[in-house]
Amino acid sequence: MSLRDRLEKDRSEHKLELRHNDVQENSNEIIKNKIQNKIIQELAVDYKKAKEKYDELKENIRNLSEEMFQSEKIKFTVKEKEKIISEILDEIIGFGPITPFLRDKEVTEIMINGPSQIYVERNGKLVKTEKKFKDNAHVYHVIEKIVAPLGRRIDESSPMVDARLPNGSRVNAIVPPLSIKGPSLTIRKFSDDPFDINNLVSFGTLTYQMAEFIKICVEGKLNVLVSGGTGSGKTTTLNVLSSFIPHNERIVTIEDAAELQLSQEHVVSLETRPPNIEGKGEITIRDLVRNSLRMRPDRIIVGEVRSGEALDMLQAMNTGHDGSLTTGHANSPRDMLSRLETMVLMAGMDLPVKAIREQIASAINLIIQQTRLKDGSRKITHITEVQGMEGDVIILQDIFMFHQHGLDNKGKVSGEFKFTGIKPSFLDNLTSRGLTMPPGIF
Repeated sequence: MSLRDRLEKDRSEHKLELRHNDVQENSNEIIKNKIQNKIIQELAVDYKKAKEKYDELKENIRNLSEEMFQSEKIKFTVKEKEKIISEILDEIIGFGPITPFLRDKEVTEIMINGPSQIYVERNGKLVKTEKKFKDNAHVYHVIEKIVAPLGRRIDESSPMVDARLPNGSRVNAIVPPLSIKGPSLTIRKFSDDPFDINNLVSFGTLTYQMAEFIKICVEGKLNVLVSGGTGSGKTTTLNVLSSFIPHNERIVTIEDAAELQLSQEHVVSLETRPPNIEGKGEITIRDLVRNSLRMRPDRIIVGEVRSGEALDMLQAMNTGHDGSLTTGHANSPRDMLSRLETMVLMAGMDLPVKAIREQIASAINLIIQQTRLKDGSRKITHITEVQGMEGDVIILQDIFMFHQHGLDNKGKVSGEFKFTGIKPSFLDNLTSRGLTMPPGIF
């Protein structure tokens, strides 16, 4: 047989195999839909109580499925049967095809780009999965299942929504006409057991010396801003910083979707509210920051400053609310200051730039810059002190930095954390509060 004939044979066999797989897949989908419809009719499944009776429901589904397998006279292997039953359970109790990824602890983010594309992030890397939704209506159903219990809605008149799953995972959904290729869903997962500082050190995000330095800064009521790009780990770091706040202090947290998991007892958690169907009743981060000042807080933690609330946050830091924490999007500490200036102007106040910079310089003590590197790892690349003003310029001084050398033979970023050799000027302020840095830190 010639090479050409062999190639033609291989190609035709491959096409037959693909056709067989498609037929098998369609057959499985038809059987699965029949079983699911029969279960809903015969068992009268209450979706709200389905989780509570998981074992009983699973056994009933298994029995009904076996009846259907026999009546349809289609031979399935044990593995195929278990797969079908598992997928039906995921539809009834979970969130369809993405349920296994929500359980998988290695998956940190799930991205649905229409019904036929599901990506996940594992170890900082994006991976396309083989899972798919049946159609756009199937994706809509899962989105509704997530947002309905929270009193949110999503449709053509309100095509975007931020929400959270019961375990605290952050959810963003956007649907047509804004999303052209069909409904899109992004889920940022958070660990059921929140990470502590030891976890971050073990991940290589920072060193023990840096961790001890940050801990004393938070205990000493310095105002700290965590800066970084999307997915760099800002919220996780903010959660760890929050854990250093003494348990005898009153903490008020302000977020778009409540994600922080604080271990302290005296915590008041506030969450924004979107406008209703008439476009009224919206409560913004800025409204909540202003309201929190009347709640006698020892600490104010804002999940993220994005616009005009930056001005209210800076004023709170400058008027006796020391030890406040927040995050912001920026690629470097200097960029973060520029963004803060822009956000203050978004508050609608016609302030001169120098006055804004003076507010920033006197309010912020420390900027922690977090970065997601090329290999997917997350590092605190700068711990930077805001020293004050010199003329019209805010003076920054790096205390710790991550120096990247390149990539090793496994594609991992190699580098080292270094103390810059310059001690921060706020050490005397910490000493006056009865806090001293252990000698090994510097």
